[in-house]
Amino acid sequence: MELPAYNLTTLFDQLGLPSEETAIDDFIEAHPLDADTKLIDADFWSPQQAQMLKEWLRADGEEAIMVDELNVRLHRGK
Repeated sequence: MELPAYNLTTLFDQLGLPSEETAIDDFIEAHPLDADTKLIDADFWSPQQAQMLKEWLRADGEEAIMVDELNVRLHRGK
């Protein structure tokens, strides 16, 4: 079984954010989302980052899977 080449490290790299595992965990803990806030509407994204996230979700490929994972983790705060 082939594993996806896309992961949260790659996603964070593409967003221009620190992409080490601890940096990703720290980001998620520092930016929890409440149930009513959509990932792409979060106020901590730049307009460019929000647009990239929208495009990845629309593409419905490997990137969308990682955006979904990030969404779940931000809503859980972990």
